[in-house]
Amino acid sequence: LVSEQTREKYASVTDKAPVIDVVRAGYYKVLGKGVLPKQPVIVKAKFFSRVAEEKIKKVGGACVLMA
Repeated sequence: LVSEQTREKYASVTDKAPVIDVVRAGYYKVLGKGVLPKQPVIVKAKFFSRVAEEKIKKVGGACVLMA
């Protein structure tokens, strides 16, 4: 959901994080099966699994619940 160009852009910036809106992409729940890069991300979704929330927070990111 994040392009390679956006990922590289935020890799050099430490005070900002990319925002991933999974609801806009047509998804509602974020599961923790994948691997995250070591840079923080802000993820917006309606539901987060416990594992997904732990992984996002472990790299310094944030989970935002949307109604």
